[in-house]
Amino acid sequence: MKKEYNFKDTQTWANQLLMPSFAQDWPLLPAVRAEGAYLYTADGKRYLDFTSGIAVTNLGHGHPRVLAAAREQMEKFSHSAVGITLHEPLLKLAQALTEVMPEGMEMFSFSNSGAEAVEGAIKLARYVTKRPGIIVFEGSFHGRTFGAATFTTSKAKYRKHYEPLLPAVYYAPFPDTFRCPLGSNEEMALKWSLEGIQTIFDRLILPEEVAAILVEPVQGEGGYVVPPAQFLPALRKICNEHGILLIIDEVQTGFGRTGEMFASQVFGVRPDIMAIAKGIANGFPLSATVASRALMSQWLPGAHGTTFGGNPIACAAALAVLDVIKEENLLENCRQMGKRFLDGLKRLQKKYPVIGEARGLGLMLAVELVHPGQGKLPNGEAAMAVLNGCLERGLLAYMAGLQGQVVRFIPPLTVSQAQVDEALEILDASFASL
Repeated sequence: MKKEYNFKDTQTWANQLLMPSFAQDWPLLPAVRAEGAYLYTADGKRYLDFTSGIAVTNLGHGHPRVLAAAREQMEKFSHSAVGITLHEPLLKLAQALTEVMPEGMEMFSFSNSGAEAVEGAIKLARYVTKRPGIIVFEGSFHGRTFGAATFTTSKAKYRKHYEPLLPAVYYAPFPDTFRCPLGSNEEMALKWSLEGIQTIFDRLILPEEVAAILVEPVQGEGGYVVPPAQFLPALRKICNEHGILLIIDEVQTGFGRTGEMFASQVFGVRPDIMAIAKGIANGFPLSATVASRALMSQWLPGAHGTTFGGNPIACAAALAVLDVIKEENLLENCRQMGKRFLDGLKRLQKKYPVIGEARGLGLMLAVELVHPGQGKLPNGEAAMAVLNGCLERGLLAYMAGLQGQVVRFIPPLTVSQAQVDEALEILDASFASL
């Protein structure tokens, strides 16, 4: 007879069965159900979830239209490798995506995760340019697979014991206006970053040997750092001058997170290649490397492939996501609720000296904590205390930044005014208790 276990019993297995990254993370809530903006745990508690599965459930947990689309497809068939067959959800999704992508992004290589989409973008860039060099930015996070870990510099621990990583990868400073050594303004931060790229060209690799510049339009794990408005246009200009491909990693910023479908649209820049994932299917595993037909069609059969990418259930869910974003006017809600939330965070910044900066775009928001009276010395201890204080009061947020000094907020795009105000009240109480 099969033995029955309750959640409390199975929790004790975590350290024996799961890798430490899973078993020793924070806060390890024993979730048993989720709906909308809320998580429910085995001990009967409810949490306002301002992580959205790290920018995945952009429509909130369990959106009924997404679930219905997935359920309908599941009853037809759940998998057949693309190439062995073609299925309708895949083709309909590709067509629907062309209507919301930046201009010219019209051909897709589907995969399952953000790291895979980034790997595909780098492979495509090297394949079509026949150049080796890749330029990325300090503080970036692009994934943890071997190639993606090469491009990730948000923390050294993500690279520990994996060297040597991929060759011909070069690192420029990201224009962080809060921590720019030249001065805390957009002009100095932009100068700092662009001079770093020029130094790479002068001392390390000639621009005609560079295949691509890979960039997050807003840094994610690195601290929710928003660059100056002129930064992406400046990268576009550099790439145009030297025949370099501009790859924009929209894994975390995509599908409405910043108030437009993609952050590159906020900055008015057309990439050559994009990596998209996370919010695309509201929790079902799906991602894509995206480029123009002229570029992608050079990637010949056998040069890249996948077994699970473009799964029919995930594609059906993604089609529903696009419909919901449009029909429920979620981009506008993101902009309005994002402004309300950021205005509230800035009021808290004036009230509590431990907050060095409040920043973000849309509903991709953060506060960076410092030691008051010690310049901008990162204060990861205070950030952890605030996160725990929020958790005790029913709000789930998450850390970011090199020393965990950033508290980031990733509410669903469906978040209400009442939920934003509740989160701000909880934050106020948590800061007051420091």
